[in-house]
Amino acid sequence: MTTSRVRSVGLGGVRGYGVTVECSVSRGLPRFDVVGLPDAAVKESRERVRSAADISGFKLPPAHIVVNLAPADTMKKGTLYDLPILFSILAASGSMPPIPDDAAFIGELSLSGETRPIAGALSVALSAERLGIKSLFVPVDNADEASFAEGVTVYPVARVADLIQHLSGQKQIEPVSTKNYGEYADVDYIGGDFAEVKGQDNVKRALEIAAAGGHNVLMSGPPGSGKSMLAGRMPSIFPAMSRAEALETTAIHSIAGETNSKRPIISARPFRSPHHTVSQAGLAGGGTNPKPGEISLAHNGVLFLDELPEFSRFALEALRQPMEEGEVTISRVSGSVTYPSRFILICAMNPCKCGWHGTSRCTCSDNEVLRYRSKISGPLLDRIDIYVGVRSLEFDELRDAKPAEPSASVRERVNAARELQRTRFSDPNANGASGANRRTECNGQMSASMVHKHCELDEAGTKLLRTAFDALGMTGRSHDKILRVARTIADLSNSEKIEVPHLAEALQYRGFEIGEDA
Repeated sequence: MTTSRVRSVGLGGVRGYGVTVECSVSRGLPRFDVVGLPDAAVKESRERVRSAADISGFKLPPAHIVVNLAPADTMKKGTLYDLPILFSILAASGSMPPIPDDAAFIGELSLSGETRPIAGALSVALSAERLGIKSLFVPVDNADEASFAEGVTVYPVARVADLIQHLSGQKQIEPVSTKNYGEYADVDYIGGDFAEVKGQDNVKRALEIAAAGGHNVLMSGPPGSGKSMLAGRMPSIFPAMSRAEALETTAIHSIAGETNSKRPIISARPFRSPHHTVSQAGLAGGGTNPKPGEISLAHNGVLFLDELPEFSRFALEALRQPMEEGEVTISRVSGSVTYPSRFILICAMNPCKCGWHGTSRCTCSDNEVLRYRSKISGPLLDRIDIYVGVRSLEFDELRDAKPAEPSASVRERVNAARELQRTRFSDPNANGASGANRRTECNGQMSASMVHKHCELDEAGTKLLRTAFDALGMTGRSHDKILRVARTIADLSNSEKIEVPHLAEALQYRGFEIGEDA
């Protein structure tokens, strides 16, 4: 009996773990078994591996072949183990020299011996770096994506024959150079500009505050007033993603199959706008082999829900926990996976079913208006930071030729406010006890202890907030959200302290009724 060991990497959510592919070749009737909790896709690798080996000039030995994927108590899913399974067999049968222990292999094989791309290549590469792997062999179409991981040398494999020659010392595969994220930063954003939106200065101000502090917004107004247009231009005023944010975002999109060789990294903040017929699993994630949903694909960006009351109640309620915790855990019998989900929620809705509440055109009764608005639960509404009314524009406003402020100018102010927040939260002592293990990027992500530390009010501000708290029937959550918004408004004013005007503006965005105009 001869044995071999080849290293690989498995995926559980966006985090990888080490997998050792062990192979035993022994006397007996020809048989090929794969053990170690493989799913159907892994089991089917036997035929892909056999055909790829034949095409590449190697015959699998007519013996009893057992491949074990360790750790054996963890379910192995997907097609990324084809390549390491093949080379573990070749090494065990003596057709290849022993594989170096600091090298790892991932990749799907075609029947003709070529490699096919896999999902999650960046997560695999980042995990390989953490596991101390020095050389990572990946399908050629995944090489650029994987090369954003530092500390690991990525080798692009186009065909099995090429990798055999490389490991045999006949012809070396040139590694892919580590990509510099600065060359890709923010280059794939395509969208509109705030300058294209006539009027609506109060809404633009609310969205500027939301972008500067990472706050959730609910816009309410009649049809055609510009709610979707304004939301769609939100990415144009966002600050560029840092390298860490881009890697997190790309890892999620890679698992969902939304990256490729032409788009190896997500460099602009995501803007996800699912249709209101989306299911709970489509929004939160799920499936037999759990995949990220829209809330995770919107990580570090915007999740826009247009026609909010038309969404399924079950789908909307699935937002509540991820909005608070910044991650979503999907549990199945076979295990659970956790995906990050820090996003800014932008919602738009009509004030009533017909959309014209408050005007002579409205055909809805008071009960119908109440029934329409009650489709959105109180706990979900309590997680909204900013409520803003969007009114219909007058004819003269639409025909006004005066140019509106461009997104570039707004973005400068947003960047300045975010820089203040980065400086504030870079202090190791800034997070407080409850936020010690969680990276805080902006005011909207502050924990309760951080709100207490960074959102102090003077006597006049405390008196104003007390009056509003009693008048509006606030909860503890809405109290903290107002302070977070006020902190952002102060940052936009470059003020070290929260002054009464900052707090007063924050309170204006906390309407008692849905859609109350700020």
